[in-house]
Amino acid sequence: MPSCKDKGHLEEVVQTPEPQKEEKAVPLGNPDDVKAEGGPFQIAKLGYTYDALAPHIDAKTMEVHYSRHYKKYTDELNKAVTGTDLEKKTIEEILKTLDMENKAVRNNGGGYYNHTLFWEIMAPNAGGTPKGTLAEAINKDFGSFDAFKTQFTEAATKQFGSGWAWLVVNKDGKLAIGSTPNQDNPLMPNAGIAGTPVLGLDVWEHAYYLNYQNKRPDYINAFYNVINWDAVARKYDAAVAKK
Repeated sequence: MPSCKDKGHLEEVVQTPEPQKEEKAVPLGNPDDVKAEGGPFQIAKLGYTYDALAPHIDAKTMEVHYSRHYKKYTDELNKAVTGTDLEKKTIEEILKTLDMENKAVRNNGGGYYNHTLFWEIMAPNAGGTPKGTLAEAINKDFGSFDAFKTQFTEAATKQFGSGWAWLVVNKDGKLAIGSTPNQDNPLMPNAGIAGTPVLGLDVWEHAYYLNYQNKRPDYINAFYNVINWDAVARKYDAAVAKK
């Protein structure tokens, strides 16, 4: 008997789909393994795993931010100060007397200091509201915690391009809010806002873009869920004690 093919019929070809390959999650590194290449400044211990702040700050962002960006600032700062009179100074001493035309130290020293503070004032299972003398100061200087949040959110939102939002203790011992571009900070001369930083928020895109894309306000709102107010309070008490 002639086949269907012989009679001019088209033979139906059924393709069996290939099994879909599951994307394997790339294992996260260990923040304790991240070390500076050498020099007077060391990588500050993160104190929690890369995924500990999720879902507010995702694990991949934390890993890239800490192990690449922060490490790069640290290594470049060490290169910039090694063999100079800055080598034996603390980062605070360097920044307070900084020659703002020294871009290598300005950018990398700022990046090192800012991120070192940033890791410390965040923690898993944190957020909420401050307590004690810090809470009293916030109520006194801003009117309420909600008023503080409104002003801090505005500073972080309106910082054009890359930069930071800050809560500082100023020369009068009062709390103040402001922002700085790039890796500048309130310790530097003529930074726009002056004082001792007790809270900082990184609004560079590398701090949030993988998870939030261009939705910086969503990232800012999420940040309030990971603020380690105990650490901020310790910084506040130390800053006030020096006034």
